[in-house]
Amino acid sequence: MAQSTADRMAMIRTAAKKFNKKVKRNHNVKATETSFMDKYDGDNINAWTDAESYANEYYGETMRETTRFDNDWD
Repeated sequence: MAQSTADRMAMIRTAAKKFNKKVKRNHNVKATETSFMDKYDGDNINAWTDAESYANEYYGETMRETTRFDNDWD
């Protein structure tokens, strides 16, 4: 399979165009996928700042019944 230098260069150009197109598309996808998080300024929107209010809201009576004897070490 003897190829001339011109043939090899043409194949390299074709592969480079395809690769560069893929890299550009990936860059554009990454830029659009992560831009919605910029408005939160690095804060974790899923984090609760008050553990007690979280426990009361989601576990309520069950949490209180489970932890009521935690400090009874007499």
